[in-house]
Amino acid sequence: MRKANIRRVSNETRIQLALTIEGRGQHQVSTGIRFFDHMLELFAHHGAFDLTLKATGDLDVDQHHTVEDVGIVLGQAFEKALGSKRGILRAGYFVMPMDETMGLAAVDFSGRTAAVVDTKVKTRLVGDLQSELVEDFFEGFARGARANVHIRVLYGRSSHHKIEALFKAFARALRAACWRDPQMRSLLPSTKGVL
Repeated sequence: MRKANIRRVSNETRIQLALTIEGRGQHQVSTGIRFFDHMLELFAHHGAFDLTLKATGDLDVDQHHTVEDVGIVLGQAFEKALGSKRGILRAGYFVMPMDETMGLAAVDFSGRTAAVVDTKVKTRLVGDLQSELVEDFFEGFARGARANVHIRVLYGRSSHHKIEALFKAFARALRAACWRDPQMRSLLPSTKGVL
């Protein structure tokens, strides 16, 4: 079982996170931002990851620090839980329909950081979440995981559905990237010899 526990304490946030990659989608999530909690809960469910997350941040200032730091810590948890990365598929993608919306996510645990995010969300808030921070979450994850993360809404109407489609697609793409390929059991998935 690949697991990780990460604790991050700064002047802006306090985060405790436990992740099990081979989980059952069980989750306990509390960030103080209910729509963000909902996205992380469905992320755990659709990825079949067990996720326990308690984050407290300076929400009286802004949501930015909390959302970005949760992304960083979640990325660090995947990086730690994957260990040497031997035998994993390394890259994964998923296209997720969400009613009238289509979202796409692609992830590569390459050891290099890059994030390209296009939510097509035009509203300032979705639920109680500042919608522009979705990009900060995925960028934070890419930094923490040392991964390439490409997230894009292809089309859609509902802002709620756009963000939800992205989190579901991201979970499924991560599940594929983390998968242990029996044919590559002892191989590092890189011709460079390092990740």
